[in-house]
Amino acid sequence: MLNELKPVKGARKARKRVGRGVGSGHGETSGKGFNGQLARSGGGPRPGFEGGQIPFFQRLPKRGFNNINRKEYAVVNLGDLNIFADGEVVTPQALLDRRVISRVLSGVKILSNGNLEKVLTIKAHKFSKAAIAKIESNKSTYEVL
Repeated sequence: MLNELKPVKGARKARKRVGRGVGSGHGETSGKGFNGQLARSGGGPRPGFEGGQIPFFQRLPKRGFNNINRKEYAVVNLGDLNIFADGEVVTPQALLDRRVISRVLSGVKILSNGNLEKVLTIKAHKFSKAAIAKIESNKSTYEVL
């Protein structure tokens, strides 16, 4: 019967709980051997240590430069703003609410891809020059936050 099924004897073995004292059934050294680095609490070499050999991550060539002060902007194309109604104010929060962007990052930048078909007031942190030209030609207004 299905309710009487059991694994074969010896197929399932309890985990060896090392370092749990003399009464754990693993004797005096608790399955950790005699002294040495690996027998100590918190013992063992650090991650990536290769016994004194130059570690793999140090052997790899390093390239480029990562600027820790780099600003990453959430990019929005003008064509994506057509989901808003005429006369509406487009803010970073409104873009988040409509799921045009998933997060603000260091700010929102408006690019000129696509055509703006609605008259809007757009508030963002940065605008490309081409986007400004398209916004002004459409009789919309923009505001830098």
